[in-house]
Amino acid sequence: MTTETIAMTTLVVPDYDAAIAFYVGTLGFTLVEDTEMGGGKRWVVVEHSGGGARLLIAKAANDAQRAAIGNQAGGRVAFFLQTDSFTDCHNRFTAAGVTFHEEPRHEPYGTVAVFSDPFGNRWDLIEPKAN
Repeated sequence: MTTETIAMTTLVVPDYDAAIAFYVGTLGFTLVEDTEMGGGKRWVVVEHSGGGARLLIAKAANDAQRAAIGNQAGGRVAFFLQTDSFTDCHNRFTAAGVTFHEEPRHEPYGTVAVFSDPFGNRWDLIEPKAN
C-alpha cells in the first residue's frame, strides 16, 4: 500500500527576500532551501517548526502571476497556521507587527483570528478546540 501526503504548496510573492524576511524573520518559519536556479529564479522553501506542509516561495514571473499575489484563494483565507497556544502566538505576532483583521474569536472548532502577510494573503491563526 502506498502513502501520499501534501508536502508543499506554492505561494506567489513579488520578492523572494521580502517573503523570507516575513515568514522566517517575523513568523519564525525555518528556511529549508534557497537555491539559485538561474535567470533570477530561486527555489525557496520554508516550513514551520511544528511541521506540516512546506511553502514553496515563488516570485511572480508574468502579469497573470503578479495578479494572483495576495489573492490566490479569491479573497478567502488560503492558509492555516495551527498552534497549541493561540494567546502566546497572537501576542508574539502582534508585537512583531503582523496585521490581524479581527479580534480573536471562539468558534465551535477552536480559537481563530484572520491575519495577512505583507502581500495580502489571508491566513487563519487557529488553536483547535480540545476534544
